[in-house]
Amino acid sequence: MSKAHMGSSIDAFLKKEGIFEETQAQAIKEIVAWQLAEAMKQQNISKNKMATLLKTSRTQVDRLLDPKSDITLGRRPPPPAVRRRGVASPTPRALHDKALAGDER
Repeated sequence: MSKAHMGSSIDAFLKKEGIFEETQAQAIKEIVAWQLAEAMKQQNISKNKMATLLKTSRTQVDRLLDPKSDITLGRRPPPPAVRRRGVASPTPRALHDKALAGDER
């Protein structure tokens, strides 16, 4: 199997499970957090100094560097969709979109 097929299969699987966007966002967050941590190490910048440079708190810098945190919400993200009895529960994104649309039935 070629790499193109393997990537397509994984993307298709994640889309079928309803977690493609969530998984992609998490992967990007992990890469950005790692890149920032590496840049801080290379430039010898502490978390306290980074907080000062960003005009924020050390806690916010910790959240920024934690690939599991959701800094846009200031809390840990909810777990991905879970299958129960063959029916997928709504994803956090679907719930968010529903709330924005004003459809909270």
